[in-house]
Amino acid sequence: METSSERVPWPKGATWPLVILTLISVFNYLDRALLGLVLPTVKQEFGASDTALGLVSGLAFVLLYTLLGIPIAWLADRWNRRNIIGIGLAFWSLMTVLTGYVSAIWQLAVARFLMGAGEACGLAPSNSILGDLFHPQRRPLAMAIFGTANSIAFIVFFPIAGWIAQHHGWRAMFIAMGLPGLLVAALLFLTVKEPARTALREKTPSMSFGSVVSEIGVLLRDPCYFWLFMGVTLMGANVWAAGAWTPTFFTRIHGMTVSEIAGTIGPIRGVIGAAGVLCGGLLIDRMPAGRPGWRIAAPAIACMLVGPAEAVFLLAHDYWVWFLAFATASFVTLIHQGPIFAATVNIVDARRRTLAIAMLLFGAGFIGNAVGPSAVGIMNDALQARFGDSAIRYSMLIIAVTPILAGLCMLRAAPLYAGAMKRAEQEG
Repeated sequence: METSSERVPWPKGATWPLVILTLISVFNYLDRALLGLVLPTVKQEFGASDTALGLVSGLAFVLLYTLLGIPIAWLADRWNRRNIIGIGLAFWSLMTVLTGYVSAIWQLAVARFLMGAGEACGLAPSNSILGDLFHPQRRPLAMAIFGTANSIAFIVFFPIAGWIAQHHGWRAMFIAMGLPGLLVAALLFLTVKEPARTALREKTPSMSFGSVVSEIGVLLRDPCYFWLFMGVTLMGANVWAAGAWTPTFFTRIHGMTVSEIAGTIGPIRGVIGAAGVLCGGLLIDRMPAGRPGWRIAAPAIACMLVGPAEAVFLLAHDYWVWFLAFATASFVTLIHQGPIFAATVNIVDARRRTLAIAMLLFGAGFIGNAVGPSAVGIMNDALQARFGDSAIRYSMLIIAVTPILAGLCMLRAAPLYAGAMKRAEQEG
């Protein structure tokens, strides 16, 4: 797998598919994050509580996203992944557009529900394709580039979305941000082909509930994969709770407008976050093959640094203190994504790659995108009487605790990585 000391060349033919898949992932992250940007406006229009908004922004989205993610990934390990991604992109983009036409909180919940169904077709099949396009030595960098999608969404599109929401309303924002995804879906079908799989068994079993459960059991019985799964799951609580409530935090604590928030989050979380993701990918890409454990230990340490940075950001009053803390958290939050996803691809055989990534997304989504935003909303309402608008400072401390726990789980997986790779190579 990674025992050779020779540098494997970058596959030039894989560059364009990487670009397109990254662009699709940009819309995956952008469309789900738009609601968080305008939560105060939606709250005012619909008269909803923070608890209801937390459930709509988190649980409504994650139900189908997680429930469909695993069977879709199982299917993607056996069918055309390009087509699954394209169909999903077109569907969730349409749901983003239709969000601009809802007239009640329950309609917004339905739109988020269906958007999650479409987005379940995105990340796991894309990671599987990248696993076939890139050699194991180059996967960390390729997936780090793919991992910049979240940052690109904040750099390029979030400020535009904020400007549209500020001047034309939140409904126009959803319509304007959803339409480009339909064009990108067409571009995918016209310019990207389904790549050959690097390894497949002679015959794959027919799809059934029992076979899916069996495959999941195989994955979770691997101790290295289990601890990676736990780490990514806990990290999801930070990412999705922060994504849903940070704009509201800026509004309530620092009195910022929607366009000011978008202009702040975009450059900081986008540019600095992208720098962190790429630095992490380059670092792992250049690590000696003889020290495979550090390919997990390094991103684990980065996760543990997120906790104190988030705590300072939430509790500090001085501008430069919370600003620098927010920038620091933005730099280290997603460093783990490329290396950990690449490590996951390296420790499972090709037939289970998409399912393995989907399980990571299920863990991050179930706790992060369901529990995280919902827990913050519930705690906001519970603490409102005592702390007023400052309640959000304390309810959001969940994003400071979970990254430390995530890093500890990943550190547990690090010494198991080399053995897991050898087993995957033997099975393949």
